[in-house]
Amino acid sequence: MAEFSQIYATEHGRLRRLVRRITGSAETAEDIVHDAFLKLSDRTIGAEDRGLLVRTAQNLARDQLRAERVRTAYAGNTMAEQLTPGFALPDEEVAARQELNDLLTAIKNLPPRTRKILLMSRRDGLSYPQIARELDVSVSTVEKDMISALEFCRTWKRRRDLF
Repeated sequence: MAEFSQIYATEHGRLRRLVRRITGSAETAEDIVHDAFLKLSDRTIGAEDRGLLVRTAQNLARDQLRAERVRTAYAGNTMAEQLTPGFALPDEEVAARQELNDLLTAIKNLPPRTRKILLMSRRDGLSYPQIARELDVSVSTVEKDMISALEFCRTWKRRRDLF
């Protein structure tokens, strides 16, 4: 453990600078470096394992950038109606309920894990990390399945709007 503490003391600043160059954020870099050390804390790490530490930090930084791109892309595809609540007329409310029922029926065609992730996120309000822990999968898997599910929903909506 003393050697791990020594490596932390000597490598922390260098790793933080490396990750900051990748992410562009000092705060994110600090978090990622901390996560890298935490991830490797249960291993016996020696001076010869600095490369493992560097690679772990780089991979976590790249994962962070990918996740940020997914979140940005999702936010860019959010429609104004999804952000602002409104009041519906009775016939609009009936039509909206019918559309929701039709969508829920269509969602049954999704692969089981993708469907479960979509419902856990949208219906239950769970975050991606919470869903990942619950299903024992990576956050990246949750993000990919959500992208698939949302694309399925968009395609379903486009097809429905054609008729």
